Amino acid sequence: MSVNKVILVGNVGKDPEVRYLEKNLAVANFTLATTERGYTTQSGIQVPERTEWHNIVAWRGLAELSEKYIRKGSQLYIEGKIQTRSWEKDGIKRYTTEIFADTIQLLGKKPESTEPLSTVAAPPADAIQAPPHAEDDLPF
Repeated sequence: MSVNKVILVGNVGKDPEVRYLEKNLAVANFTLATTERGYTTQSGIQVPERTEWHNIVAWRGLAELSEKYIRKGSQLYIEGKIQTRSWEKDGIKRYTTEIFADTIQLLGKKPESTEPLSTVAAPPADAIQAPPHAEDDLPF
């Protein structure tokens, strides 16, 4: 048995980039920052705050949600899985690690924006989940 599950709570680094592929299949990409607070040890050593940047990928309904409601600075709760992919460019093999979102929940206050987002009600949190994967239908 193995488990690949990640839970993140953080802030969006830039507005999502949303593309539509064949058959109107939506995919969104954006970054999410998570920050660990700095602290001082008992011996007086100061450990600075540390920020990690995560590449988020959202498909289908979650991508459409991202396009409508998520903006730079939005605070999000994300559940998903870690996937690493590779490609070759200029003879050099490159890698990237991404979080494929299964659940996205908007947290905190509504971001201030000049766009007319405030006139659209956000869907309920339980409606913001990706469809189950085929593996989820296995009887064991």
